[in-house]
Amino acid sequence: MQTVTKETWNREPVPRTKARRLRDMFESPELEFLMEAHNGLSARIVEEAGFKGIWASGLSMSAALGVRDSNEASWTQVVEVLEFMADATSLPILVDGDTGWGNFNNMRRAVAKLCQRGVAGICIEDKLFPKTNSFIGEGQPLADIDEFCGKIKAGKDSQTNPDFCVVARLEAFIAGRGLDEALRRAEAYHAAGADALLVHSKLSTADEIISFAHEWAGRSPIVIVPTKYYATPTDEFRKAGISVAIWANHNLRAAISAMREVSRRIYRDQALAGVENAIAGVKDVFELAGNDELADAEKRYLPTPRENVTAIVLAASRGAALGPLTADKPKCMIDVRGQPILRRLVTTFKGSGVHDVVVVRGYMKDKINLPSISTVDNDLYGNTGEAASLACAADHIAGECFISYGDVLFRHHYLDQLMDSGDDITIAVDALWKERRSDAAGWVRDLVRCSQPFSGDYLDDQPVYVESIGNNLAPEATHGEWIGVAKLSAEGSKIVRAEIDAMRGDGTLPKASMLQLFQRLIDRGHAIRVIYVPGQWLDVDEAADVTQAGKFL
Repeated sequence: MQTVTKETWNREPVPRTKARRLRDMFESPELEFLMEAHNGLSARIVEEAGFKGIWASGLSMSAALGVRDSNEASWTQVVEVLEFMADATSLPILVDGDTGWGNFNNMRRAVAKLCQRGVAGICIEDKLFPKTNSFIGEGQPLADIDEFCGKIKAGKDSQTNPDFCVVARLEAFIAGRGLDEALRRAEAYHAAGADALLVHSKLSTADEIISFAHEWAGRSPIVIVPTKYYATPTDEFRKAGISVAIWANHNLRAAISAMREVSRRIYRDQALAGVENAIAGVKDVFELAGNDELADAEKRYLPTPRENVTAIVLAASRGAALGPLTADKPKCMIDVRGQPILRRLVTTFKGSGVHDVVVVRGYMKDKINLPSISTVDNDLYGNTGEAASLACAADHIAGECFISYGDVLFRHHYLDQLMDSGDDITIAVDALWKERRSDAAGWVRDLVRCSQPFSGDYLDDQPVYVESIGNNLAPEATHGEWIGVAKLSAEGSKIVRAEIDAMRGDGTLPKASMLQLFQRLIDRGHAIRVIYVPGQWLDVDEAADVTQAGKFL
């Protein structure tokens, strides 16, 4: 037994390779899922959605290249697409390798190249080269069993990564040969070294698949593609002991539908106004393409970098009042008109030149996986407040810094107004707070009493400061509502860090809110500047707010 020393205990774990992570999915006791992608952009979208692995569909890659799924795209062209996909994502990729693109020798070379490109596995089907898509025609001829077993062995002998997976795809049901033939071939392919078996069917029910799984009895992992029997409840696959389900071509098909609709509408209208608000923004394209990484690289490698401004986003809570909307995701990841709230908030910061965005995660933290953000974790989120979440990001409270709740939407020019403030601590306060929704039961508002009420002129440069901030101010003593965004100067960052340390020392930090943190600063004599804003913001606290957020956008 290995002796655990201080040195080995503190050593960073060796990261699992993509191939190892794909193999773990096959060996998992739970049903796992692969989502189709066909280029670098769709691969990033799959990762952003939260999937653990990618199916590089032969049909989708061929269609995206404008050719048929009949080996009209050469294997080298497919590998070139895969290289872009592997570079674009950290997820393992299982590629649809058709029939292995030839005989055993083609298979050997293909597997070697896939290992070089960082692809995690290949799936080959026991049909003849050039292949015909399984859903076209009837009675397709199958490969000789011994010849196909030779391809499997050639692939396993050629892999340079020991965890690279070779999946054998059974087409017996597709060819109308029945269960006995499927089992006979499965035995041979398993003996030849296949890491998993993909059992294919074009029936509208999963009967063939379930029958095979029952007879196979878990001798090796089973992979399925429920494209035709999509109405089968996923729990049926779990009960049958299926290891991996592949959603095989739905991103491509969704893209076709969307592109047709947009193209037809623009052609008809001869204008863009009718579609612009219904499609992804150009900034989304830039973000998915990794433009922010290039900006970061420019800061590292080009002279005279810009002074860095950080935004810390507090997004650790679930948002229990949202009920089932947050059963499988934190509230900052709730979709509003096609994008998570957090993505829209990050876009607002980046649109104002704030590129260093740090998100404090907690509830279902793995769901917060947007590109171009940094994350820190508050694993005690269930028993701590906002100040404790902010403390988790204390190392990032430095220089000029924004602090924001993770469930708010607001106009980006509010950030510009906050940045123009010369004070150490500045918050945005809604002067039209009384016009917001009427107080519902349990609705908590961040109320502010200021040194003077709103003058009626949002450009008034007479400084206004917070006198008191809390959830229980009397309406007659309230001048506005904090919208959940604050700006710190370099000195303000030092002040806030020092107060967090003081709260940690006196034991008040774990349960403290941001309002309590601000009130402590005021009580110590620190000035908190107010920038009045005219509404045009919202926070998402309950289901009705999601609808309001859509209207707001």
